[in-house]
Amino acid sequence: MKAQDHEDLAPIKRSLGVPAKLQSCHTGLVDGYVIEGHVPADVIERLLAERPRVVGLAVPGMPAGSPGMEAPGHPAERYQVLTFDQQGRTTVFASR
Repeated sequence: MKAQDHEDLAPIKRSLGVPAKLQSCHTGLVDGYVIEGHVPADVIERLLAERPRVVGLAVPGMPAGSPGMEAPGHPAERYQVLTFDQQGRTTVFASR
């Protein structure tokens, strides 16, 4: 795994096809898929096992309780992990 820090991720997100409404704080590439935001590892594993024809997965925003956003004493929010395609269409891939 290789991590890179960038001051402005907007051009990278655009070049990877991440729709503006799905953009979050982190962008990654995993085996040809774009992973945007705080996507749980088990959902990424499911993506890689199923290999749907999508650009990637996204968790918009930073929902409490998503990976890295856990906070003692604060209940987890319900959130959805969305797929997105080259036209920017989304579907729900998982709910948490």
